[in-house]
Amino acid sequence: MGLGSDMYRQQILDHYKNPRNYGELEDPTFTHVGENPMCGDEIRIDVKLAEDGESDDEETIKQVAFSGDGCAISQASASMLSKELQGKTVEELLEMDRDDVVDMLGVDISPMRVKCAVLAEKVAQDGAKIHRDELDVDKTTTED
Repeated sequence: MGLGSDMYRQQILDHYKNPRNYGELEDPTFTHVGENPMCGDEIRIDVKLAEDGESDDEETIKQVAFSGDGCAISQASASMLSKELQGKTVEELLEMDRDDVVDMLGVDISPMRVKCAVLAEKVAQDGAKIHRDELDVDKTTTED
């Protein structure tokens, strides 16, 4: 393990101990919740979209907030994602995959921890799909 891995571990701990955009937004465009039952992680994502797009594909993410509880990986991932998504379009959010989240974290994640890492991404994506009337679920779970 090199210095780079240590730097990313420190970044994960920093986001866990000092989460960015933690809380709830006033009047979000959409809110969605999810859980990882295997680890006990729970995440709520609030997203406020800018009124700039003529279609759903062009909507820009203006603000993101998250709340919840869970392991360091799930909470750090939610914190990092809340920063990463601001300024992106909903389409860019929907195009994200687990590799994007693992790259954002910067460390190798064991197969059992991947569900912790991608929980916030999946909750945000499902929230966007519900907002677009493309999905009808009450809660996202990484067990699906």
